[in-house]
Amino acid sequence: MALAAATVPYELRFDAGRVCLDLLSTTHPVERLDSLAPLRAWITGSGLVPPGCPLAHADASWLTGFRELRGDVGGLVRGYLAQETRAYDLALARVNDIARTAPPAPRAVRGEDGTLVRELAGPPACAALLAAVARDAVELLTDPVARAGLRQCEGDNCPIVYLDTSRGRRRRWCSSEVCGNRERVARHRRRAALSRP
Repeated sequence: MALAAATVPYELRFDAGRVCLDLLSTTHPVERLDSLAPLRAWITGSGLVPPGCPLAHADASWLTGFRELRGDVGGLVRGYLAQETRAYDLALARVNDIARTAPPAPRAVRGEDGTLVRELAGPPACAALLAAVARDAVELLTDPVARAGLRQCEGDNCPIVYLDTSRGRRRRWCSSEVCGNRERVARHRRRAALSRP
């Protein structure tokens, strides 16, 4: 399937290291949250809700809420990375306001095999899910150790921001398999072109 038609769950990415950063990744290479089906898949895939949690009550306002939060978090994260002194007061106020809502309440219940599994007390409200993402952003941006691990992918035209937790903090790409492989192939082609007579 072409990247431009990326709306199925397996094409969503969850490798940025934090749920708020995974939300930022939903804009690359195209808008991933273009309808409710991919938004529901992202909410489940990100771990905000347990697998099988009903999200049929989600409506178009959820798309708007998640996209707006994504824009605010993106402005804060990219502002930090660019070391801009420009204030992001409006985005910061909105993220803080959203974070005040209680996130979905989990509970432990016995699964079919008798082991404990996570379940939500009821269908989650959009505001509660947005609060969970906003709280993750607040925790990331206020923790000096975590914040120091924020990196912009060095891949050509890749806007993805990730949390570098690698040994030595030397990770360069959002994904070694995607951007890293592209860089290695491009390097190989440049060397091959230089060695030709």
